[in-house]
Amino acid sequence: MELRIVNMAKEAKLFASQGGPIILAQIENEYGNVMGPYGEAGKSYVKWCAQMAVAQNTGVPWIMCQQSDAPSTVINTCNGFYCDAFTPNNPKNPKIWTENWTGWFKKWGQKDPHRTAEDLAFSVARFFQHNGVLQNYYMYHGGTNFGRTSGGPFITTSYDYDAPLDEYGNLNQPKWGHLKKLHAALKLGEKILTNSTVKTANYSDGWVELTTFTSNINGERLCFLSNTKMDDVNVDLQQDGNYSVPAWSVSILQDCNQEIYNTAKVNVQTSLIVKKLQENDTPQKLSWEWAPEPTKAALLGRGGFKATQLLEQKAATNDQSDYLWYMTRVVNNGTSMKNVTLRVKYSGQFLHAFVNGKEIGSQHDYSFTFEKPALLKPGRNIISLLSATVGLQNYGEFFDEGTEGIAGGPVELIDSGNTTDLSSNEWSYKVGLIGEGRRFYNPHSGHAKWVSGNLPVGSAMTWYKTTFQAPSGTEPVVVDLQGMGKGHAWVNGNSLGRFWPTLTADPNGCDGKCDYRGQYKENKCLSNCGNPTQRWYHVPRSFLNNGPNTLILFEEIGGNPSNVSFQITATETICGNAYEGTTLELSCNGGRRTISDIQFASFGDPQGSTCGSFQRGSVEASSSLSAVEKACLGKESCSINVSKTTFGVGDSFGVDTNRLAVQAVCK
Repeated sequence: MELRIVNMAKEAKLFASQGGPIILAQIENEYGNVMGPYGEAGKSYVKWCAQMAVAQNTGVPWIMCQQSDAPSTVINTCNGFYCDAFTPNNPKNPKIWTENWTGWFKKWGQKDPHRTAEDLAFSVARFFQHNGVLQNYYMYHGGTNFGRTSGGPFITTSYDYDAPLDEYGNLNQPKWGHLKKLHAALKLGEKILTNSTVKTANYSDGWVELTTFTSNINGERLCFLSNTKMDDVNVDLQQDGNYSVPAWSVSILQDCNQEIYNTAKVNVQTSLIVKKLQENDTPQKLSWEWAPEPTKAALLGRGGFKATQLLEQKAATNDQSDYLWYMTRVVNNGTSMKNVTLRVKYSGQFLHAFVNGKEIGSQHDYSFTFEKPALLKPGRNIISLLSATVGLQNYGEFFDEGTEGIAGGPVELIDSGNTTDLSSNEWSYKVGLIGEGRRFYNPHSGHAKWVSGNLPVGSAMTWYKTTFQAPSGTEPVVVDLQGMGKGHAWVNGNSLGRFWPTLTADPNGCDGKCDYRGQYKENKCLSNCGNPTQRWYHVPRSFLNNGPNTLILFEEIGGNPSNVSFQITATETICGNAYEGTTLELSCNGGRRTISDIQFASFGDPQGSTCGSFQRGSVEASSSLSAVEKACLGKESCSINVSKTTFGVGDSFGVDTNRLAVQAVCK
């Protein structure tokens, strides 16, 4: 098994030694973060991994991420938000950063994390300032956890990750553009960085660091001037000039006397991407059919197999479904128990409890003890517990042994202080939903008896079906599931993943302020407070037909499909700042739209830094608007040389640092 991927790559001649694009190969991933509890076995495993990998003779180096004790035959590398301080365990090895986390993943019920373009660029520049050789982004392109692939538990279906390319493939501006300019600056100094003598000098009590790379071939220089302070610092480099280095930033200086890039100076556009109906399309009024999830057998205690214990859910389901029914019978002699409390020790993540066919409550969390009052009747009573996973644990030591579901319990009935333990009862089990087994999600399945009238709203355990026309054009498509509760969605039989729009983030903690300065943590610069964690779900155009398409929803907790709609993601507003001496590039993102209106343009000292906040300052070139309109109107993209010449003003115009601010509409 361990040879399969290597052999596939060799057969396709993908390794660099064969003329292919693969320059590095990785064995294991961040095992060093979790190996401690494995003791000596963990250390032996690391050695075995290295020996096995190197023996494949791929002709390219092997790496191990986050493995400080990696054997000398492989290269240990760094993962994290910052890796400038990382040092390989072998001084002969290159300094490699395999995962620069461009953002963070999102979990159901939590706010949206955001890592600024300024801080991400700062981390990259600092890494190369400190002799970094190779840096890789995680993620560079966001994505979607289709099907049941999201982990966590509780990681959302969207894996957008605030990456430079978003979940749908759109440019995430300004992050994408700011990094593009950084890459160009590094590329400009490539030959110096790879063959040079390095010297370092410190200023401002060590907060400011000047690193000078001098070419061993021709003496050309490239400098990195970094400021890790929370305030701007002025630095006098004598014959190389005076520089104002913004807080928490790195300046790259060509020939050590000309600033070609600063990580805190964002000279690229910001794009506001919206979800909206396609302008040329007629709004669709969806017509719904529905079918109940057959639960009668489970509520009567009829399962597929039995055991006199409470089974762990992954083991019982073999990961074939999110759902597992636990069912048992309790005989009440009519005097000992009537009004009781059902108590279940639960390992996660969503539990529904039924007694004699009636739901008495539900609860969700990583693990908890469920307690709800229940009414028992004389004679035989049926307790049915439906456990639903929301992604399985995917990280940590012994994560494969993590428990899901009821997993041993106990399950107890409590009556006037007396406790009856049901854990060793005979339990019946049913893996998955009947609708899953009968493929209700497949529009060609004939097993579902769809009903077209009396659409149930707020009804749990219900399947919904509708047909729709795909939005015209080529822009990415999403389905807005606002109004639905929790469940799973399919288009033309293709799974879009889990949905849960009723779960909202805490309304507190999003003040709209985001200071890029200082080390980033995933709880910094949060947004989307008080809103559904995920309202829109990606529908790849490859899932769609030219004619009618079918959407099928399984609703677990109760929702209303009346407001479900299909929309596109479109770049509607773009805005940008650029300092004098640079070029401002504006684009409507992919050639699907053109710049139809310039809402604001000012060259001088405009105020504001974000879309919608721009205002004219004390100085402005009178030709600001007309010059930008001439350069950009009617075009998908345009470039504006930010200079006095462009705006027809003299050398004495403006302030010490003039800049251009523009806001435009794409249509």
